[in-house]
Amino acid sequence: MKYICQCCGEEKEDWPAIAFSAPSPYFHLTEEELEHSELTSDTCIINYPDHTNYFIRVVLVQEVDDSCQDLEYGVWVSLSEKSFNNYIENYDDKNFEGGCFGWLSNYIPDYEFDEAIPTDVFIDNKIGRPFIYPHESCEHPFVKDFYSGISKEEAEKRIGVVLNGS
Repeated sequence: MKYICQCCGEEKEDWPAIAFSAPSPYFHLTEEELEHSELTSDTCIINYPDHTNYFIRVVLVQEVDDSCQDLEYGVWVSLSEKSFNNYIENYDDKNFEGGCFGWLSNYIPDYEFDEAIPTDVFIDNKIGRPFIYPHESCEHPFVKDFYSGISKEEAEKRIGVVLNGS
């Protein structure tokens, strides 16, 4: 989709979002675990023998320093059962707004993830999928880049990896 950017007046073409089809743990399930799990375009429930994990699909927007465009990610966060049920109960209510805590459940390319990143999840059903913001206090290079921005070259490199598989 081409458009004239209000920021710089140039014709632009939107970058595609870097989207994940499921939370990372889903890709590591055994066949038996897959049979006891549920994945839709917006939710995922993984039933293990001793516990259940709940996930929702969200949007994360990365500021790009030297561009009029931002880089969007379609990622997943894990929620508590209570927060997940509240989200599901209000899923079709266009006036619902809320927030909760979640853990980032995908691994963003070019970063090492030894542990999950804590996030705040903001739900406003008028605008679509929830947005997340990593906790600024989390000392991780991805969180630092989220708050300080990345270069246009880095954004295009990440998109290229997704589009070209390289």
